[in-house]
Amino acid sequence: MADSDDSRRVHPPGAVFSTFAAPDGWPLRRMDWLQPAPEAARGDLLFVGGRGDFIEKYLEIYHWWHERGWNVTAFDWRGQGLSRRPDDAGSADFALRTGDLIALLANWRAARPGPHVAVAHSLGGHLLLRAMIEARPALDAAVLVAPMLLVNSAPVPAWLAPALAAAATRGGRGERRVWKTPAAAPVGSQRQRFLTRSVDRYADELWWWGQHPEFNIGTPSWGWIDQSYRSARATFTPARLGAVETPVLLLATDADRLVSTAAIRRAARLLPHATLHVYPDAAHEILREPDDVRLDALARIDAFLDEHAR
Repeated sequence: MADSDDSRRVHPPGAVFSTFAAPDGWPLRRMDWLQPAPEAARGDLLFVGGRGDFIEKYLEIYHWWHERGWNVTAFDWRGQGLSRRPDDAGSADFALRTGDLIALLANWRAARPGPHVAVAHSLGGHLLLRAMIEARPALDAAVLVAPMLLVNSAPVPAWLAPALAAAATRGGRGERRVWKTPAAAPVGSQRQRFLTRSVDRYADELWWWGQHPEFNIGTPSWGWIDQSYRSARATFTPARLGAVETPVLLLATDADRLVSTAAIRRAARLLPHATLHVYPDAAHEILREPDDVRLDALARIDAFLDEHAR
């Protein structure tokens, strides 16, 4: 699909939206787009989005995988998209969200014959890898796209940032936003430059915000940043990463302003069955970049899945 494809603003024909109950009963919005002939399906692919993402933001890549025979499943994290409740307190908790994902993975796997693969972006990559470490779901392959294994704290030194976040949280500023951004963060804004160089794809997200203003959850809080460091420190140890048996493809970019590429490189060295590709100058949302990067990334993912999920 080209940069100007209108299908990014229309739900796929045949996609079914439903509600999945998390372990504590929180309703998670879910989309399942199955192949019309079940016996002809290539397998089952779960897409795991990032912080602030919602199902519609990645409609274009669902089309890509569905056209290649995959049954595609996606969902909105609690507190995001349409998985929100009047009181969203605690909805961004990393442990709760990991539990949500572990439960969803089990439900999804039990309903489909497979092979089963998961593709996760940014925060989704952090939580998927954490779920793989804690629950060892039987995935045939996993793809982590610009995974947020650590926040890119620049210009604050990486050694100092966790202490600052912890101090802010202890000091009662856990709910305070780390930085401010314009309500709409328009095309041409710093937010756009950090996320994607594709003006059209960035405009799609703003269009969906116009349809559903609640999709825009704003910037992270100090408490969220603190949680991210605590989760990474406890989870992504050499021993725990070294025990992951699932083949993992990691895609990253040296120009990422939001997540630490150094942390991704470290994880790739420690994971026993990892393949890493780093783009020199792509923005954070690799799968929403202009087609020179996006199509290359999708080709690498397709080849990886063909090799490991037969």
